[in-house]
Amino acid sequence: MRTSPGCDTPDTGRRRFIGRTVAMAAVAELGMSPVARAQAPTAGFDQVRQIRAGSLSIGYVDAGPKDGPPVILLHGWPYDIHSYAEVTEILAARGFRVVVPFLRGYGSTRFLDDAAPRNGQQTVLALDVLALMDALAIPSAIIGGYDWGARTADIVAALYPARCAALVSVSGYLIGSPAANRRPLPPAAELAWWYQFYFATERGRTGYAANTSDFARLIWRTASPRWNFDEATFARSAAAFDNPDHVAIVIHNYRWRLGLAEGEPQYDAIEQALAAGPVIAVPTITMEGDANGAPHPRPEDYAAKFTGRYEHRTVGGGVGHNLPQEAPQAFAQAVIDLSHG
Repeated sequence: MRTSPGCDTPDTGRRRFIGRTVAMAAVAELGMSPVARAQAPTAGFDQVRQIRAGSLSIGYVDAGPKDGPPVILLHGWPYDIHSYAEVTEILAARGFRVVVPFLRGYGSTRFLDDAAPRNGQQTVLALDVLALMDALAIPSAIIGGYDWGARTADIVAALYPARCAALVSVSGYLIGSPAANRRPLPPAAELAWWYQFYFATERGRTGYAANTSDFARLIWRTASPRWNFDEATFARSAAAFDNPDHVAIVIHNYRWRLGLAEGEPQYDAIEQALAAGPVIAVPTITMEGDANGAPHPRPEDYAAKFTGRYEHRTVGGGVGHNLPQEAPQAFAQAVIDLSHG
């Protein structure tokens, strides 16, 4: 099914904060049942490795045969690598090498320089992925993501297509810019971004630091209202927020989006290229859950951003914002289908 691309950024993503329910024919044909549920622990995710990559020591899981087709999976906020535990198990069993890193500010990922800016702008997250690929000697990979991870994957695919063999992007095209994000939206759309405005204040920074787990639990429930995750599932991911840089990275990310915090000047040229809304030409499958309660664009609003082989899949059955963890079979199948060329 081909539809048309958008963004978890205020300029487009906030306009459509309740996605339309669409049946996912591809999943039905494959006999999958993407039912939202709690997830059991998966072997291998308790064996996090560390590698120096760019300005970071990145914590990551590396599963499957080392000579298998590489897949890099990127999590969002406020989640962590466990979003991909079952996806990783499925893909590793199919012969893929699956790398799942903690983003900067999460889990065991640390800055090498204590004095380095705790920068969360969109460019640096993408450059972190390229540095990780270089450190692991991965020239090109299928890259998948949702939320922050989808935006990061989109950037790599748009500006560094030689490094991205194919793309799986939940909620589609999420590249944005502070200039575009300054434009006001209708009140209902602004309401969906309440936490972004909260984070713009010092009260918000202090409140998030004091109540990080409770804040994340609230986001999980509102973003995936039909996902019946249990406390053990939440606690497994919430441990990643104990990172000493987590609050600083999150606050800078959201303030930067609204133009309330500066990025680093060495990335200005890249940000200018991203502000132009570059198209993505690599083979792509975009995905959306039919019960996504987080701000997100409609598929038809972003399809034109994908100029190569392209397909959109909407996953039914009450799947919310954290699609890889709520519907791992559907997400893994998208990666498998793209690998077939």
